[in-house]
Amino acid sequence: MSRPGEERGRAGANGRYDVPLMVAGPGAEPARHNGHHPAPEPVAELNGGPAVPQPGQRELPAERELPEAAAHAPRAAAVPDGPGDVWDRRVASGLAFLRRRLSGDYQVDEFGFDPELTESVFHPMLRLLYRDWFRTEVSGLEHVPADGAGLVVGNHSGTVALDALILSAALHDQHPAHRYLRLLGADLVFRMPVVSEIARKTGGTVACNPDAERLLRSGEVVGVFPEGFKGVGKLYSDRYKLQRFGRGGFVSAALRTGTPIVPVAIVGGEEIYPMLADIKPLARLLKLPYFPVTPTFPWLGPLGMVPLPSKWLIEFCPPIPTAHLTDSADDPLVVFNLADQVRETIQQTLHSLLERRPDPFGP
Repeated sequence: MSRPGEERGRAGANGRYDVPLMVAGPGAEPARHNGHHPAPEPVAELNGGPAVPQPGQRELPAERELPEAAAHAPRAAAVPDGPGDVWDRRVASGLAFLRRRLSGDYQVDEFGFDPELTESVFHPMLRLLYRDWFRTEVSGLEHVPADGAGLVVGNHSGTVALDALILSAALHDQHPAHRYLRLLGADLVFRMPVVSEIARKTGGTVACNPDAERLLRSGEVVGVFPEGFKGVGKLYSDRYKLQRFGRGGFVSAALRTGTPIVPVAIVGGEEIYPMLADIKPLARLLKLPYFPVTPTFPWLGPLGMVPLPSKWLIEFCPPIPTAHLTDSADDPLVVFNLADQVRETIQQTLHSLLERRPDPFGP
């Protein structure tokens, strides 16, 4: 039997006892270790909870009570980041971005698309336009696929094609999957020295069937505006009247890849630079598709390039499936009928959006 103040340990192979599993209190008789070695320092119970207190032994608090006690202990309040901390993080992020750009530690795809530059530089500027200046409302985003390919077809307007850029930024910001819109542009865009570089870096490419099909087969969301310069350069008196959709090349690309077509209607672009006249001789001299005259340009010089703050509404329509028509990609009748269906869907949606927005510059 063990005496008071002592608890037997576990018997070893030599018949002696290991470390006593208790903590001796004041007045307790020191534990003996079979008379051969000094008793080691007493330790607390290691397995299965506290030891049963013996006479002269102080009682340890139960482990299961510690969380409850800790729950009632006062906690330090979280200190919110101050303005200095926010700016420190922004400066650090900006320096890291510059270091990656200077060292070439970034990636572009085969078309020259630079996702980091797009998100860090171009989208923040466009965000100020579509969210604060144009007060854009976007609906029907559920019709744009969360993954896989999709062909977004929209109306074009505005004298300067801001609608394509606003559409791409709004889609990326507000879509749950944050999809990038890979825009197809006219040849003129990629012949202009600075504009062509920006278009490539933000994911654009030439509006031709081979490039469009490559993007669609790789699962991208591609944006196309079949009216081209006829839509961008039309007079204000023809606002929101869709022009001819060309030969329907976008339909052929969708049919060959089995990609759904998502029509989108954009209201608001017609009022940013209302085009009152087109000086055709000057346009031919400058090799431009048109030379616009607006209420502010060219009269106000560079200030005339500031867009008017119209109210924008963007609505994505239900997709039109094409997977069952892949064998008809070269059938002119199928291509024409499908292009006409897309055009009519956009035109009807424009009418309904204009009814929702009676004042072009309202809230």
